[in-house]
Amino acid sequence: MDGTVLVADDDRTIRTVLTQALTRAGCKVHATASLTTLMRWVEEGKGDLVISDVMMPDGNGLEALPRIAHERPGLPVILISAQNTIVTAIQAAEAAAYDYLPKPFDLPDLMKRAARALERKHHATPSRPKGTQEAVDDLPLVGRTAAMQALYRLVARVMNTDLTVLISGENGTGKSLIARAIHDFSDRRARPFVVVQTSDLLGADGPATLLSRARGGSLIFDEISDYDDEAQARVVRMLDALPDPTPRIIATAQVDLMPLIEAGRFRQDLFYRLGGVTLSVPALRSRVEDVPLLADHFLARAERDGLGVRHLSADAMALVCAHAWPGNVRQLENTLRSLVATSPEAEITRTEVEQTLTSQPVIAPFHKGTEGEKLADSVARHLNRYFDLHGNNLPPPGLYDRIIREIEIPLIEIALEATGGNQAKCADLLGINRNTLRKKITELDIQVTRRRKLM
Repeated sequence: MDGTVLVADDDRTIRTVLTQALTRAGCKVHATASLTTLMRWVEEGKGDLVISDVMMPDGNGLEALPRIAHERPGLPVILISAQNTIVTAIQAAEAAAYDYLPKPFDLPDLMKRAARALERKHHATPSRPKGTQEAVDDLPLVGRTAAMQALYRLVARVMNTDLTVLISGENGTGKSLIARAIHDFSDRRARPFVVVQTSDLLGADGPATLLSRARGGSLIFDEISDYDDEAQARVVRMLDALPDPTPRIIATAQVDLMPLIEAGRFRQDLFYRLGGVTLSVPALRSRVEDVPLLADHFLARAERDGLGVRHLSADAMALVCAHAWPGNVRQLENTLRSLVATSPEAEITRTEVEQTLTSQPVIAPFHKGTEGEKLADSVARHLNRYFDLHGNNLPPPGLYDRIIREIEIPLIEIALEATGGNQAKCADLLGINRNTLRKKITELDIQVTRRRKLM
């Protein structure tokens, strides 16, 4: 590498590491803990590249970007930040940063990005950062893992394009939040954000009414993999006749669409119309390093909502990190809110976490088995998947009772449905005492509707 790099960070260790690495690579380095000093160097014409922290003691690196671009058009700036949220990545892109990396960063990766920045003439049109700080508190799109940071950067790049976006990921990973972020931080933010229900597509005027509601905003087809053939056909016809102003088309799906296409359950032409850009949201179990960040985020949100000030003990946090979270981020959030509401002390203990987790369903993301599969084989396959989700860790204690309860509930509900809600007949069908059945109905909170069963 050849050039002069200006490094600004209030962390002495980071300044030292970057100075040594850049110097060994052949660069001259000026390092400071002050944003004011950095700006003076920029105004004096020093430096071919800036590497700056966002939060500095005397200012904000993000807010300084338009000034840097005004003073030195084309001077590349790489931002580094401990604020590992999608908002930071979007703000960096909006403010025309050359690149953005979360802390803790990978030094070889940063060096490669610095080398590219010095080699290339980077011209960017500065734009005023938008006031999005309030959104940081509302979006649980938090993560420093490589997968999440790559997702954030891709969102930042595509949010102001007209490309259709397909967001894929398991239930509870935050697909709808990604869709909302693309809209709220884009140039369309002042226009409508319309989530399509399949009922909206019905009738001769259904699609036209939807487009009228969108008015050039964003049109969201949520869980489009669940659409039936007729709904898919209507969406295809709608997308082929989009009016001006054309809305931004975003779709979400919790399953891979390719197997559905091969099975003839999803239209190939619709897939190609939706797949301008595909964003894959990783499951929480594949980014365990982000769990503490998310946990702290949700505990802070609960405090703002007036639920009380709580924190997890070290043992409790370890258990939270070890859990598989088949319901992903949504399950983690609901669990922590429950713990905040029920914990009598400021510190949430491991025992409290265990008790809350044991009361939750065992059901993990379900995949259909083969036709004619025996019940025992289906249960075994499901349980094997549940254990696999926990990796090298065991599920929370109390697994036997949770499994039996989850089998009992649908068994009794279906038996009651088959007997028209007649508890005497249901008890006889199941081969249990009527009092036992009544006790189970009460314990499992099963709703009984007495009606005539038409056979």
